[in-house]
Amino acid sequence: MLAEAIKTYQTRVNGILNQHLTQLDDAAPDLKAAMLHGALLGGKRIRPFLVYSVGEMLGVNINALDKAAAAIECIHAYSLIHDDLPAMDNDALRRGQPTVHIAFNEATAILAGDALQTLAFEIMTAPCTDLHPKQQLAMVRALAKASGYQGMCGGQAIDLSATDNSIELTRLTELHNKKTGALISCAVELALIAADIPDEHYQLMMKYAQTLGLAFQVQDDILDITTSTEELGKPQGSDQQSNKSTFPKLLGLEGAKDCAEQLIQDALSALTKLPYNSQLIADFAHYIVERRL
Repeated sequence: MLAEAIKTYQTRVNGILNQHLTQLDDAAPDLKAAMLHGALLGGKRIRPFLVYSVGEMLGVNINALDKAAAAIECIHAYSLIHDDLPAMDNDALRRGQPTVHIAFNEATAILAGDALQTLAFEIMTAPCTDLHPKQQLAMVRALAKASGYQGMCGGQAIDLSATDNSIELTRLTELHNKKTGALISCAVELALIAADIPDEHYQLMMKYAQTLGLAFQVQDDILDITTSTEELGKPQGSDQQSNKSTFPKLLGLEGAKDCAEQLIQDALSALTKLPYNSQLIADFAHYIVERRL
């Protein structure tokens, strides 16, 4: 059931992204091609999956979730394009394919990331009969906060400053709660805004989202040292080579695995307190720490 749902939502959001990108005019063909390359190169679409699965679990019409799913993936794609740049992580491979600055050039990659970021908010603010304007505004605010200084960009800045330096576990946790966890939490939050659920349920779902987001990053750190370049689709051991602080580096490999498992148990515990059929997103939590790429 989980694999089928992942594929279904992946196909749906890919179609929406492709529609938005291909309908752009051809005034800047290289930029358009770079945006397509960065956004449609592949990927698990974890953030759109959470938007769709949580939203449908809460009874939201799937049409009301399309904009949020596409917008958050635009933000994610932009972040990866910029992460891969020489000034950041300097990666030449992403999902087994040349990164955008390798396939095109640095300037085009920067612009492609910029344009995908703004496209996200263009998509999110387009008229939608399935959502109240107040809900759309709340979604825009949530996505902007998760993407910027208080979220992903702030986490990236901490990550850059921590490279070649030793940091404590609390600082590493803060780093990844922002850099990776903020967008994953936001994906759930966007669905919650569309559903307009009671505050108590909202807080429990955000607990699920936050622990899931951190578990995702812990597992990513583990995979960086246990999985091959071919499986990962990017250079194996790149975190070690860049001398980045990671959970295995601070906790040891087995300690990192225990940490990821405990985070998932915390996420599942939050779900047990909710009156919804949460089996799909519970299965997804298990998938996060069992995945191999």
